[in-house]
Amino acid sequence: MSILSIEELSLKDEDCLSPIVSQATDTDSDQDLDSDEKINITKEMSVAEVYMEACKLVGVVPVSYFIRNLGSPTMTLTHHGLGSLGCKALAIALVSDVHIRTLELAYNHIQAEGVKCLVELLRANFTIQHLDLSNNHLKSEGAEHVAKMLLDSISLKSIKLSGNGFTDDDASHFTEALSTNSRIKDLDLSHNKFCGRGGEHLGQLLANNEGLEVLDLSWNHLRMKGAVAFSAGFKVNMMLKHLDLSWNGFGNEGALAMGEALKFNNTLVHLNLSYNCLTNEGVSMLCRGLEYNETLRVLLLAYNSITVEGALALVNVVKNTPKTALEQINICNVLVNENFVNLLDLTCQEHPDLDVQYEGVGGFIAHKPPKRVDPMKIIQDYLDKRKLRLWDFFRNIDKDGTMRVPVSDFRKAVQQSSIPLDRYQIEELIHRLDRDRTGVVDYRGLADTRKQMMRDHRRQLKKVESRQKKEKQKSDRILQTFQTAVEAVTPRSSMIISPGGAKDESGGPQPFSATPLSSWHHIVMSNSSRYSVTNLSGEHVHLPMLGGISPYYRPTSSPAMRSYSQPNLLADSSHSPTNKSISAQGIRSDLEMEHSKLSPTENSLTRSRPALSAEQPESKVKTKKLKKRKLKKHIDKSSKNPTKSIK
Repeated sequence: MSILSIEELSLKDEDCLSPIVSQATDTDSDQDLDSDEKINITKEMSVAEVYMEACKLVGVVPVSYFIRNLGSPTMTLTHHGLGSLGCKALAIALVSDVHIRTLELAYNHIQAEGVKCLVELLRANFTIQHLDLSNNHLKSEGAEHVAKMLLDSISLKSIKLSGNGFTDDDASHFTEALSTNSRIKDLDLSHNKFCGRGGEHLGQLLANNEGLEVLDLSWNHLRMKGAVAFSAGFKVNMMLKHLDLSWNGFGNEGALAMGEALKFNNTLVHLNLSYNCLTNEGVSMLCRGLEYNETLRVLLLAYNSITVEGALALVNVVKNTPKTALEQINICNVLVNENFVNLLDLTCQEHPDLDVQYEGVGGFIAHKPPKRVDPMKIIQDYLDKRKLRLWDFFRNIDKDGTMRVPVSDFRKAVQQSSIPLDRYQIEELIHRLDRDRTGVVDYRGLADTRKQMMRDHRRQLKKVESRQKKEKQKSDRILQTFQTAVEAVTPRSSMIISPGGAKDESGGPQPFSATPLSSWHHIVMSNSSRYSVTNLSGEHVHLPMLGGISPYYRPTSSPAMRSYSQPNLLADSSHSPTNKSISAQGIRSDLEMEHSKLSPTENSLTRSRPALSAEQPESKVKTKKLKKRKLKKHIDKSSKNPTKSIK
């Protein structure tokens, strides 16, 4: 048996190994010799023989399991300790294999060098469709080789890259590779180290990829900005069907962004958000998107901080949304109550396919107890209403007028009076007036309660307003980040017209708004007066762009350039039924007509905006007058001061 050389077994970019080895060929006179005179001594070697020879040359022990299972469509070599050299021998043997469809190489520590050999393998082998490289310590260098593999392979449909220590920078390699490769249908990137910037890259991946259907990103660190940026890319994706985001710490911020994305995504079928630190507030934000989604069937929310309130919100969404496709909701750690069970039974009558998995019956809605009214305030209001003094009220029990009475007499007097205090409020009042437990109530403290109560009430209102303001600012900040991320992953040319108002039959400009693939995020073009005018109702009329001019283009300040910022609305004014001109608002006053007649430099194109040009000089004149008044006051004060100092 002939022995193959290392050069014949090694994998090169331009020439891949074939098991048919040519031993003797005459290359000098191929055209002159007949076919019978050619000497082509070939010997076919099996895949097992090639593998054995390759193991000898690279110096590794052959894997007997591989030899025994040759010919089966699935080759499982998990935990076989291949290493980079063993992976190289395996790649040499599999170049000509035509049987294996699934190759599992998890937990083999093949590192980046092993992946480099697999890249060469997949350039020659067109039968391997599923590849598992989980937990192989690929790191950043291996991520680059995997990206090359995804770019070159034409047969690979799914790849598992779990637990390889990929970081945020490595996510950019996958984004670049999968932006052009639409053949990969299943991608597993779980148990890695993707954080904020990784979420941005992965969101870009979803926005650009047109083939991925299953994505597993569980056990990463997609939180806050990373979660929002990823949700923005998911919003514009039109292919993904199965998404696993469990164990990421999405939080309520990520739930808000995911809810906004679900309003527009109509392909996702399975969503896993288990172990993501969601609360009832986050579930309510998620439900806002579920109200508009018609494709999601499975929603997993297990082991989040959800109570009966969140469970009721989920079932109510299904009940109130006739077009919903939800069939399974997993909240297996939530204890529910009878109200939930009754609501679920009623919902299942309308949606018989619905299956909600919960822990059991025994939960309760943790409503905050109603805050008790301050008993001092009740007494003070009672006295003010009847125009009484404290001494008038307690004089029957306070014979000496010292405003100090025993606790028992004070309790009895309050109970027998018509003051609307219950037993708990009376005890609270006694405790506040007798802090040292002396048995004597000093009700002089009731005299000064009015101002203190008002101060406490104002302080409490400020706290509530401050908390609500902070929550609103936080939500607005998250939505703004989400909008920015959507714009970043959306091409400039991908614009849709948002739902506008009714058409105007007057022939004037119609309301127009360009939005990047969403109807809730509007590009407000009214920041500059060049692109909007204010109509009589106070609303902004967005005008269409002319001549292909971008809304971001800033024209010069010359009148000739400004004249092209709006269409010519008065070019045909002679045919109008009345002599009055029509501006962008639809109506033009007589003062505007006079101004247009008096201005010699104004042409027919600039007459559509006289109000804007007329208001500006007035504001300047007003400011100048105010400055002159301030200067006069300042001079008067300075003139008065020296006289005072002299005196």
